[in-house]
Amino acid sequence: MAYEIKDINLAKQGKLRIEWARNNMPVLGLIAERFLKEKPLKGIKISACLHVTVETAVLMEVLKKGGAEIALCASNPLSTQNDVAAGLVKDLGISVFAIKGEDRKTYYRHIKSCLKIKPQITMDDGADLVSTLHQEPWNTDLPQGGTEETTTGVIRLRVLEKEGKLKYPIIAVNDAQTKHLFDNRYGTGQSTLDGIIRATNRLIAGAKFVVCGYGMCGKGVALRAKGMGAEVIVCETNPLRALEARLDGFVVIPLQEAVKTGDIFVTVTGNIKVLRKEHFTLMKEGAILANAGHFNVEIDIPSLEKMSKKKKRIRDFLDEYTLKNGKKIYLLGEGRLINLVSAEGHPAQVMDMSFANQALSVEYIAKNYKSLEKRVYPVPQKIDLSVAALKLKSLGIKIDSLTAEQKKYLSSWEEGT
Repeated sequence: MAYEIKDINLAKQGKLRIEWARNNMPVLGLIAERFLKEKPLKGIKISACLHVTVETAVLMEVLKKGGAEIALCASNPLSTQNDVAAGLVKDLGISVFAIKGEDRKTYYRHIKSCLKIKPQITMDDGADLVSTLHQEPWNTDLPQGGTEETTTGVIRLRVLEKEGKLKYPIIAVNDAQTKHLFDNRYGTGQSTLDGIIRATNRLIAGAKFVVCGYGMCGKGVALRAKGMGAEVIVCETNPLRALEARLDGFVVIPLQEAVKTGDIFVTVTGNIKVLRKEHFTLMKEGAILANAGHFNVEIDIPSLEKMSKKKKRIRDFLDEYTLKNGKKIYLLGEGRLINLVSAEGHPAQVMDMSFANQALSVEYIAKNYKSLEKRVYPVPQKIDLSVAALKLKSLGIKIDSLTAEQKKYLSSWEEGT
């Protein structure tokens, strides 16, 4: 079995942490029981490019119980948990190519190593694996289908589809309601604040906390920052989202104004150069910059480097930039996903639903790939609703059912006032 990880001797620690996550992912546990009996993925090769965390390890375990052969690489150079990678290799027998802190060259070499098994199905978080597969002529055996975990990846894949270049069908797991309504909002909200606090040990209460972007992830970050006592300012380019943020009780002003008073800035837009040179110039002494978007392009780090006369690592994942005018600005996690760089990513309880969608979507592709076209598909509603129902069941929550009369009423048009 091929693999490239930091240290296989970390497996014992990884095994214990994976066990803790497994105990908090009951929906995946129910799917694992069925997969073990039915083997719906028998003989299927899967290349997965995901954050190598304890939650991902539980997902890989479920897929393997379903009969799959798996190769896993990281979807971010700084998100890998090295002990988890070791546990996956030693205890679960899964090929892993991931080392926390790997450089760009190693990162893409690991992606290519992951693709060498010639997968029938791909799993991606950010579309780097799919993008590599589409650009590399050495791999002519196209997968039957794939899944995409996050907003940024779905955007990239829809562009591929629009340009007529998407070579195989992809299910946009991110767009499942049981994913983005919970993972993006509650998972990103909690883990982003967790990452900022671990990297800085700063008090959030009383801080002017600027959230750039008010999509589902931005809503979660703003909600959690407000809950910890921050004065939250939202900056948006979309009028509907800006209006929603205002009616949710947040201050909404242009970024050019917010940078003058903000203490902590979080970018979560999926776009490029959100915080840039003209903003750095106006920021006050000691401003803290963090990114919770998928790629490290939301903060214009090259411009920050050029404007600075000195850079110093203050503590893990906290770099101090001294500008040429003497002002100090602090960048967290090298501008990468702060919730995974300095914290542990989303809690297992919320990833339980996201990865349940992943497992069931992979099963769906394995059974239905012949009827799928080369386009980006939503998660089938039946899967989305089944994940919600399983989660409620695991929480011991019961809900009402429609009566026969109510069902008839909702399916008719004749009866009015």
